Amino acid sequence: MLFYSFFKSLVGKDVVVELKNDLSICGTLHSVDQFLNIKLTEITVTDPDKYPHMLSVKNCFIRGSVVRYVQLPADECDTQLLQDAARKEAAQSKQ
Repeated sequence: MLFYSFFKSLVGKDVVVELKNDLSICGTLHSVDQFLNIKLTEITVTDPDKYPHMLSVKNCFIRGSVVRYVQLPADECDTQLLQDAARKEAAQSKQ
């Protein structure tokens, strides 16, 4: 639930999602669910020459299991808070 809560706080921000098939999609995070499925709006692909069929797509839904990385805006990511929350959640699961 830690990552779900974190991604919910990033709704409306621009992110880059890299998929397991090497496709990278830039867009505005519209929504995320508990399975970390992601909906992006106003998308562009980072390599339009390799994926010309994606040029006409403006919105997309990405299944969480095909995501390799999500690149976040640096100013939106409080790493210290995220690390503390991860430690706290790990300690609770051990008890």
